[in-house]
Amino acid sequence: MILIIKLIKEGAMFAINSVIANKLRTLLTLLGITIGIFAIISVFSVVDSIERQVRASIASLGENVVYIQKWPWGGFDGEYRWWDFMSRPVTQLSELDEIMRRSVTVEAAAFLASTNRRVEYQNTSISNVSVVGVSADYDQVRNFEMEDGRFFSALESAAGRNVAVLGYDLAENLFAGLDPIGRTVKVFGHNVIVVGIFEKEGMSFGNSHDDTMVLPINFLSQFINVNLDRFGPFIMARAYPDVPNAEMIDELTGVMRSIRRLPPVADNNFSLNETSILSEGFDNLFAIIGMAGWIIGGFSILVGGFGIANIMFVSVRERTSIIGIQKALGAKNYFVLWQFLFEAVLLSIMGGSVGLLLVYAGTAAVTSIFEIDFMLSASNILLGINVSAIIGLVSGFVPAWTASRLDPVEAIRSTG
Repeated sequence: MILIIKLIKEGAMFAINSVIANKLRTLLTLLGITIGIFAIISVFSVVDSIERQVRASIASLGENVVYIQKWPWGGFDGEYRWWDFMSRPVTQLSELDEIMRRSVTVEAAAFLASTNRRVEYQNTSISNVSVVGVSADYDQVRNFEMEDGRFFSALESAAGRNVAVLGYDLAENLFAGLDPIGRTVKVFGHNVIVVGIFEKEGMSFGNSHDDTMVLPINFLSQFINVNLDRFGPFIMARAYPDVPNAEMIDELTGVMRSIRRLPPVADNNFSLNETSILSEGFDNLFAIIGMAGWIIGGFSILVGGFGIANIMFVSVRERTSIIGIQKALGAKNYFVLWQFLFEAVLLSIMGGSVGLLLVYAGTAAVTSIFEIDFMLSASNILLGINVSAIIGLVSGFVPAWTASRLDPVEAIRSTG
């Protein structure tokens, strides 16, 4: 056992010395592996970061929440019949009360409608702000955290009070470091009192509060007709904790058909959407992007692998006489094989490590400059090292095998 360890150690030293002695050749050999690992891990890091943020955004929509809307999110077996969906009636505010009165599976539900308007505070104004009107139970249906202040109460919502909760970025841009709570802003030319600030949510799947003003729906309805299609009205319904979504969807289907007085033979003129539809769609998308990453980086790794194999054949030819002397002194075939395999794997891992360092620097720079949460995960680091080691092992095996089978007498006679 001690002899084996000693042989492994000596073989490793031979490989390391060879790498150090041939710096330029080593650098050129590493280039292909470096580019390949950089390409693959860069794609995976970007995809993982985006996927993490998208899934967090989808989770904020609620896993046990169903969206009652005019348009479906997906789940089509064939053609997307947009002409049929366009003729559907939009979701009405009055349907919210009927759903809560008739349903036994819905714990809470909220009506939403939105428009874009200018928001003003003293001499500061911001155009095209998303102004969303919500009903009283919005805070029980949508997952969010408050940075400061509170969400408006059920009484304020029912009375249509002029109160608002602002997104984090909107508050920062409007008040420039001042405490927003209790201050008055203008929207629709009317004064609105800020009672709360949403916690910053970052990039979100079209659902972030960061640049949004949220008002009681009964206040917003004083200025716009919230039941019009152009304001995108819909209802969010959340089931009781022990009620599966499928059961709530079955009940809501019957409730909505009853509310709209649809005959038994008529198709539904509404859609019941859930976040699982989005999750399944993104699963397929991220799988395709991941496959593209392997294809993009695979060509570079393939070229790098051939480069390592070529350099290893050159290394075997240069050290043929040394191999002959080693074997004449009693070195076994597996020692010579290990010696060259270790060198090939070491070269490949060095190239992969440089690629990983470049990815790390790139993700850190993007995160710092653009404030996007990109990161090089431990799983991607491990993947990069493993891929590098495997490429080195595969590329170096044939040269190493060739070196291990050399005849000692013929090898000693060789002049390199």
